[in-house]
Amino acid sequence: MALMKSGWMWRKTPMLKRWKLNWCDLWMDGSLMFYKSDTRKDYITRVCLKNSCINVKSGLECTGVTPPDSHPKENLLVATMRDGSDVVLCANSEDEALAWKLTMMEARRATVVVYDPESDTYQRLEVDGHNNVYIAPGPGTHHVWVHHDSCGLGDDGFGESVALGLLAGMAAGAAMRSFLWMPFWFC
Repeated sequence: MALMKSGWMWRKTPMLKRWKLNWCDLWMDGSLMFYKSDTRKDYITRVCLKNSCINVKSGLECTGVTPPDSHPKENLLVATMRDGSDVVLCANSEDEALAWKLTMMEARRATVVVYDPESDTYQRLEVDGHNNVYIAPGPGTHHVWVHHDSCGLGDDGFGESVALGLLAGMAAGAAMRSFLWMPFWFC
């Protein structure tokens, strides 16, 4: 998977609410990885921006957050997740915070366009954890290879069919429960 951005950032821990300096990697599939050092050996946590992030704010947009010592409020970066939690980060400069924000927003909607010369059509592919993207620079052009998930558990509607099955089961259960009381209504 291709690396979109990496660097040192301050991260506010969710439990103790203390600031810690971590090495951050933002991958093309929307994974924001935090490490103890830039050697990438001591993995701390992973945040999936593509599926769980709903908003990214930077600078003065971040209200109610105090930056670490000797850092201005313009360096702040807050990613709001679907479950209501926030990932609070602080960059080393205002420009770096804005660059991280734009890269995070791009990673949330990253797609790859593949050209099929036989049918003369273009196809858009969502980049996620199930598709591997290999980008190899060639003379004058860039070649992109996309390896699809062989399990078939990617974005093919698997989760949607499970949700619809659960909904149909609840409706059928509610209807059958009302029919069980019918003999008592006529007595």
